[in-house]
Amino acid sequence: MTGIVVVSGNPRAGSRTSALAIAVGGAVADRLGSPAPTVIEVGDLGAGLLTPDDEATRAAVAAITEANLLVVATPTYKGSYTGVLKVLLDRLPAQALAGKLAVPVVTAGVAPQAAAAEALLRQLLVELGAIAVRPGLAVVEADLGESAVIAQKYAAALDW
Repeated sequence: MTGIVVVSGNPRAGSRTSALAIAVGGAVADRLGSPAPTVIEVGDLGAGLLTPDDEATRAAVAAITEANLLVVATPTYKGSYTGVLKVLLDRLPAQALAGKLAVPVVTAGVAPQAAAAEALLRQLLVELGAIAVRPGLAVVEADLGESAVIAQKYAAALDW
C-alpha cells in the first residue's frame, strides 16, 4: 500500500477527533491529487492491540508502515496522546516511519493543552523516524464543529 493513511487514536471509533483526522486526510489527498486515505480507527482494534498475532492489528501496522504520508490524530488524555494510540505505535519496529511524512493532529479542551499534546505526539512520531509536518494541527473542542473548514485551511497552508 502507498498513499495516505489516517490513524485515529481515539478509543471510540467515529469520534469528533476521528472526523477531524479524516477531514484532514481528505483535504491533504485533494491537495496532492492522491486517492482517498485509508482510515485506521484504533478503537476498533480493541483487545487485539494486546494480542501478538491479531490479524486486524497486523493489518493496521502494515498499512502504517507502507504509507507514504500519515495523519495521526488523538484527543488529549491526561495531557498527552491516548494509551491505545501509544500501544499501536509501540507495535512498530524502530525507525518504521523513516522518511515518511506525518501530520500530527490533536484535539483538547483548551489551546495550551492541545499545543502541548501536539508537541508530545510530534516527538513520538519523530522517534519512529517520521518527518513530522510543521505546524501540526491542534484544535480545541469548541471548534470541532468546523472540522471540514479547518482541514481545508490547514491543508491549503501546508508548505511541502
